[in-house]
Amino acid sequence: MPSSSLPTSNELDATGRDLGQPEVTQPDVTPAEIAQQGRRLSELNAGLDALETTDVMRRPITAGVVRALSPLLAIAVVVLIWQFLTWLRWQPEWILPSPQGVWNALWGQYEQGLLVESVINSIRRAAQGFVISIIVATPIGLALGLVKPLRAIFGPILVGLQQLPSVAWVPAAIIWFGLSDATIYAVVLLGAIPSITNGLLAGMDQIPPIYLRAGDVLGARGLNRITRIVLPAAWPGYLAGLEQGWAFAWRSLMAAELIAVSPALGLGIGQMLDIGRQLGDMALVIGSILVILFVGVLVERVVFNPIRTRTLRNRGLMR
Repeated sequence: MPSSSLPTSNELDATGRDLGQPEVTQPDVTPAEIAQQGRRLSELNAGLDALETTDVMRRPITAGVVRALSPLLAIAVVVLIWQFLTWLRWQPEWILPSPQGVWNALWGQYEQGLLVESVINSIRRAAQGFVISIIVATPIGLALGLVKPLRAIFGPILVGLQQLPSVAWVPAAIIWFGLSDATIYAVVLLGAIPSITNGLLAGMDQIPPIYLRAGDVLGARGLNRITRIVLPAAWPGYLAGLEQGWAFAWRSLMAAELIAVSPALGLGIGQMLDIGRQLGDMALVIGSILVILFVGVLVERVVFNPIRTRTLRNRGLMR
C-alpha cells in the first residue's frame, strides 16, 4: 500500500517536536501587557501584606494593653469590695481590717526595715532552691525518660512525692538538719524537684518518634542528641514543669518559714506572717499574705509569661 502522506509518531522535526501532533500556537502577549500584569500582582500582594501587617501590629498593642490593665482592674475590684465590707461593719476590725489598716501595718514594717529584708531573703532562698532543683531534676527526668525500666520503677514514687504536701517535710527536715538554712532548702527541693521532673517527662512523652529516628539517621548520639533533639522538642512540657516547680518551691518556702522560726535563720515573709499571728495582728497577717501573693504573681508575669509567649509564638501557636 502506498505510504500515507501524514507523518508517523516517530517523525520529528529539527527542533525535536513530534510532527504527528498539531502545532499549538501561543497568543501574542506584548511586553507592555506582561509588565502591567506584574504591576497588578505586586499591588495585590502589597495590599494583602499591608492588611496582615496592620492586623498583626494592632493585635499585640491591644493585647498588651489588656494584659497590663487586667491585673490592675482585678485588684481595684477586690479593694473596692473589701472597703465596702469594712464600711458595712460586716466584721470587727480585728477580724477584717480595712485596706488602710493593712497598708499602715506594712508601712510600719517597711519603716523598721523589716519588710524589704524579709522579701529579699525569701526571694533569695526561693531562687537558690529553684536553681538547685533544676540542676538536680533535669538529669533525673532525662534518665527516666530515656531509660524505660528506670521510669517504671521510680515514676510512681515521683508522682507520689508531687502529691505530698510540702509542709509534711518540715518536721522531718527540722529533725535532720535542725533550725538552719539546710532545713528550708531541703523542703524547697523536695517540693520542686518532683514537679520539674514530671514536667520534663511529660514533654518527652510528646516528642514525635520521627524526630528521634531522624536524629539517629543524622548521627545524633549522647549529649548531642539530648541538647539538639530531646530538650528542644520537650521544651513546652519542660517549661510547664518549671512553672509548676517554681510554684511548689515558693509554697514550700513559705511553709518552712512559718514553722522553722529561729533568729539564726534571719527574716522572711513566712516569719513576718507568723509574727502577725502571734501578736493577733490581723492587718499584718493579711498584709503578709498579700506580699506573698504579689511576689508569686510578679515572678510569673516577669519571668515565665514572656518565655511562654515566645515559645508559643515560635511554634506558630500565637501571633
